[in-house]
Amino acid sequence: MKILVIGGAGYIGSHVTREFLDAGHAVTVFDNLSSGVRENLFPEAEFVHGDILDYPSLLRAMRGGFDALIHLAAFKAAGESMLKPEKYSLNNLSGTVNILNAALEAGVMKLVFSSSAATYGEPQYLPIDEKHPTVPENYYGFTKLEIERILSWYDKLKGLRFAALRYFNAAGYDVAGRIQGLERNPANLIPVVMEAACGIRPEVQVFGNDYPTKDGTGVRDYVHVSDLARGHVAALEWIERHDASLVVNLGSEEGLSVLEIIEAARRVTGRTIPAKIVGRRPGDPAKLVASSALAKATLGWEARYSDVETLVRTSWEAYRRAGKA
Repeated sequence: MKILVIGGAGYIGSHVTREFLDAGHAVTVFDNLSSGVRENLFPEAEFVHGDILDYPSLLRAMRGGFDALIHLAAFKAAGESMLKPEKYSLNNLSGTVNILNAALEAGVMKLVFSSSAATYGEPQYLPIDEKHPTVPENYYGFTKLEIERILSWYDKLKGLRFAALRYFNAAGYDVAGRIQGLERNPANLIPVVMEAACGIRPEVQVFGNDYPTKDGTGVRDYVHVSDLARGHVAALEWIERHDASLVVNLGSEEGLSVLEIIEAARRVTGRTIPAKIVGRRPGDPAKLVASSALAKATLGWEARYSDVETLVRTSWEAYRRAGKA
């Protein structure tokens, strides 16, 4: 198939692009390079420099005879979304409406959307499955949930088929070492730990060690980005086979604590990695773990690379390739 990957130069987008290329598809990346980097563009994929808020350029790109599109162009910093809701409204909501309207105009009727576990909010039970109530606790999660609702209406009214993939914590780097560009301004735990290992930052702050968990630190479901990329290909194949839409979790079903990740990073890197216990962050739940039973049943998908050693090792290798270590 001919695939348009919107946001394909970013951290997750570059891995998704690579996976579609590996599966034999023709890929074009559409990206404004605001968070994506040129090092993540592959010579086998065409590149269009454009912005989802520029409807004419988006439509021109969309008219390239594509069979499907992948939407990974949302802003994703939960904390920032609470301070700048207008920024997230414009890009995530208005930008997505532009994408959908251009897709209809160009006749592209299949879409895979990068959604988020932030749509669920505070866990009411664990593991979190797709029937869990959706009560986002930050504006970022709200925009992702609204996009899912808009997609459902476009499906119902226009026949646009979609898969909304609710990620948990994306982590790691391409297991074959082909992704060159590091994520800009990372806020997630593993890149922060890598920066501490490299001396880019003085220490890792651990937000609370008095949670009711195995070592007192927060537990999260980390899913390797190569596993996420495989999920996109599987989701598009499912839409092709069933001519239907789907909302599904992609998680590892394993909980890793902050201290487990820091200890694994010390083993893998051989660095001391200073860590400092500080106060809890407001709204941080003790534990978040996914159920991926639906992904297994429908897509035949399960995490292959999401063990702690692979998550940390592939991250460290990426930082060493980039000359940071």
